[in-house]
Amino acid sequence: MNNNSLDIITLGLLWDRLISIADEILLALVHTSFSMTVREAWDAGAVIFDRSGRPIAQGSQSTPAFTGTAFYTIEKLLESYPAHSLEDGDVIITNDPWIGTGHIADVSVLRPVFRDGDLIGFVMTITHLVDTGGRGASVSSRDIYEEGLLIPPLKIYRQGRLNEELLDIIKGNVRAPEQVVGDIMANISGTYAGGVKLNEMLDQYEHDDLQDIADGIIRQSDTAVREKILAMPDGVYNNQLQAETRDEQPVTLACTLEIKSDRVKIDFTGTSPCVPYAINVPLCYTRSWCAYTLKCLTTPYLPNNLANVLPLDVTAPQDCILNAQHPAATLGRNTVGWYVAPLLMGAFARALPEAVQAEPGMATAVAFNGTLRNGGKLLDQYFATGGIGAMTGLDGRQTTPAPTNCAMISSEIWEDETDIAVLERRILPDSGGAGQYRGGPGQQVVLRNNTGHPISLALFGIRTEYPAKGYAGGRDGGLRAFRINNETVPGKGTHTLSAGGLFTIREAGGGGFGDPGKRPGEKVREDYRKGFITSTGAKQDYGIEIPEE
Repeated sequence: MNNNSLDIITLGLLWDRLISIADEILLALVHTSFSMTVREAWDAGAVIFDRSGRPIAQGSQSTPAFTGTAFYTIEKLLESYPAHSLEDGDVIITNDPWIGTGHIADVSVLRPVFRDGDLIGFVMTITHLVDTGGRGASVSSRDIYEEGLLIPPLKIYRQGRLNEELLDIIKGNVRAPEQVVGDIMANISGTYAGGVKLNEMLDQYEHDDLQDIADGIIRQSDTAVREKILAMPDGVYNNQLQAETRDEQPVTLACTLEIKSDRVKIDFTGTSPCVPYAINVPLCYTRSWCAYTLKCLTTPYLPNNLANVLPLDVTAPQDCILNAQHPAATLGRNTVGWYVAPLLMGAFARALPEAVQAEPGMATAVAFNGTLRNGGKLLDQYFATGGIGAMTGLDGRQTTPAPTNCAMISSEIWEDETDIAVLERRILPDSGGAGQYRGGPGQQVVLRNNTGHPISLALFGIRTEYPAKGYAGGRDGGLRAFRINNETVPGKGTHTLSAGGLFTIREAGGGGFGDPGKRPGEKVREDYRKGFITSTGAKQDYGIEIPEE
């Protein structure tokens, strides 16, 4: 095939094929990972780039934050290792928060892909590691040096030969070397599979490289995104919200959104400064959620690529909590960073009141550290999910993570691998915000420590003080709460769960959308039948009497 004669139908076929390959990369990564965080919760990403480092396809189930930071990560990695200096079999690795995804727990692995000796593109995989050493998973770190081993951009493979010394350094600095190294090797395997699949695709279509495919994908996507922005009303729109911290003082997140022609500028002036513990957010992570929010409001069904960020300018004052500078502690950056999406939705609501979504209840991540019944090491992360916000024409879904998309680990696998029993997982009625369109309810999870040993719980809780806001007259969702043996504990910090002790998570609900008085009575009764609301909630929120059964 002549590379200059790529028609729109062939472009569509090749684009679909690239997404399929990215999905295969992600599957190869997930299926070979050692930790439940990747294998079961899918805290991972896979991205394909052309030889210029432009992202052109991602794994469909990749975590949005990872695909949003990847274009910046490759730019920084290629500054350390210019493309012309790379050789077949090289693999670069880093977990630097300011180069990667915003915290030290995520590792980014990049492999150049060659065809007949020529560089044609790159494959990147990203996963969350169960441990990086240091103090371990906690919001208590005061700077990056307490958070563990930082790996600058280094070659973990050079011309196909493993860098054993680097691997030994990693093994010597983590609590669970088998899981950590197993997950790193899974990342590397995923990038290898991607390179093979890309060459197979080019063989099948008799294509020399990816450049004209990449040009077509980015051009078509950029046009579609900019058309949607052009349809938005030009103007300057502001919003701010508060997020809880580890102490009594909340942080303020503020944004100014400017829509002008086919571009969007976002500035976070007015946002609180960094804090001396691990909830600070590097700008790469902030920018990722900006791209995600714009994507939701413009081309949500268009596969992700470089066009997501081309019409977007993001700025934030240096050393504000959304633009943390080295050596700030950032391990719990999601506990503030996840608020960027609802913050921006609130600003866009002033321009597009019928297009936005009410705030989500978001999710919980809890890091468990202890000893198993058999004396082995317990080091795993548990996810629980709240409800998402409602929007025009749609109720919020129950127990659905947002803005992240990590999955809950199945109870059977969790119990088998951790010796921690899941006694209860049930919908929390009345936790979703009332509205013409109801917010998604959260859930209650009750865990029992069956290890026979005390274990440490590191909580990264959010929405314990500031609920998910309802929009257009919809009401707020319910708050999140954590209990140890029926005693409420702070949502951020480290706690001890005794042998046989109970740990309860009450997940937050999403905000409602629209006047609750406009919700049809049959919908209210259906909510009651499904367990989303109680009869008391039906009466208080909607004025509808439902006889107790």
